[in-house]
Amino acid sequence: MVTKTIFRKITALEEKLRESIKQFHDQEPDIVKVAEKCLIIIDSITRQVKNLVSNHIFEDIGEEVYFFKHMKPVFISKFIYYSSILELESRLPHAGKKTLKKFYENEQEKLKSFYEQHSEFYSYYRRDATYLDHKIFVRNSYDLKMKLSSGFYNFDLSFTTSHDHLISHFIATQDYEQYLKKQIASISEEAGNQPLSPLVWSGSKSGLVELVYGLYQMRCFNGGNIELSEVIKFVEKSLSLDLGNFHKTIFEIRNRKQGPTKFLQMVNDNLIQHFNNMDDFR
Repeated sequence: MVTKTIFRKITALEEKLRESIKQFHDQEPDIVKVAEKCLIIIDSITRQVKNLVSNHIFEDIGEEVYFFKHMKPVFISKFIYYSSILELESRLPHAGKKTLKKFYENEQEKLKSFYEQHSEFYSYYRRDATYLDHKIFVRNSYDLKMKLSSGFYNFDLSFTTSHDHLISHFIATQDYEQYLKKQIASISEEAGNQPLSPLVWSGSKSGLVELVYGLYQMRCFNGGNIELSEVIKFVEKSLSLDLGNFHKTIFEIRNRKQGPTKFLQMVNDNLIQHFNNMDDFR
């Protein structure tokens, strides 16, 4: 089976997973039960992905890197994310809002140690660097001088590279951090400490990422002296939405067949049309 066919099947499985997870959230108000259902479907679909890839020999390194750096982490990160939520919410204390808020804030503090522990590789990931990809996202090709997971040899090496699990953890941790922020914000709003934003983003999330990334590249925020992740976090908080793995979205935007500035071009065309219409009524 050629790689392109496998990638199409994996993309279809990813879409199936997203639809299933959305359905669980729409139908079930109890987050613990949602997490349990999500973990079951994630496990099932990830096993299907594994069956497609484990015995497959990629036609070139670029394809293998793309799978382990961008495709596999989508599935594994969701498993890590819902496992974290299930563990968290299962031990949620029956207490007042002040105690609950502190509970979630303490969980936020724990995330800092994870980032500190993997700060070097997180910097590599955050900068969209590629110079080590041929070593860390290809099976049976890793550098023992680099920091490896203590459980690396317990993994199935036919479906594992030295660092793809860390990408999954980064994505899951980012989503988990957003979940914690929403829980804290919800508690604060109920207590009357934080008003809801009157703005709701009604465009596509990829369009918003494209817009923010364009402004970021023009150094429009803090004169360029700020990390993209901080800008994204501010936009997410201000608009009460989750942009997910924005690094993956930027990668997809960059590789669009119709060009990387689809949304910005639409903004440009609509604004010009608006001004032209204003001239017609003068």
